[in-house]
Amino acid sequence: MNPEAALLNNYLIVGAMLFGIGMIGFLSRRNMIVMFLAAEMMLQGVSLTLVAFARFHNDYGGQMLVVFVIAVAACEAAIALALVLMLVRRSGKLDVAVWHALREADQPAFAEEEPPEEPAEPQEPSPQLTQAGLTPEIPREETEYRPRV
Repeated sequence: MNPEAALLNNYLIVGAMLFGIGMIGFLSRRNMIVMFLAAEMMLQGVSLTLVAFARFHNDYGGQMLVVFVIAVAACEAAIALALVLMLVRRSGKLDVAVWHALREADQPAFAEEEPPEEPAEPQEPSPQLTQAGLTPEIPREETEYRPRV
């Protein structure tokens, strides 16, 4: 593998990891600030991939597209800040579920479902240690006989 292809491969792996971490963060969190930071991380992963392909093909098209992605990310950050401030002033929370209260009049209310409770399994008794000073009774075959050496 030539060095340029190896370098491209490394950059694509890092870009995919950034995008994946951002996607997991966006889908698993309910805090709005963390969700917007995760979206920014996904945009940075895409930007890194575009720059890597532009470098590999000796073309400036990917780098020009990254400039537009950065401009869109800046606009998204400004809008996100306005939305976050509005939500904090209204409810005092940054939870995304609060946005469901700001729905239109003909939309049904959001009801969060509780996960079903798992039945409690009977616990096995924990092992007990022998008292200090007493020698535990171990069969002689376990200490002297070895099936494999």
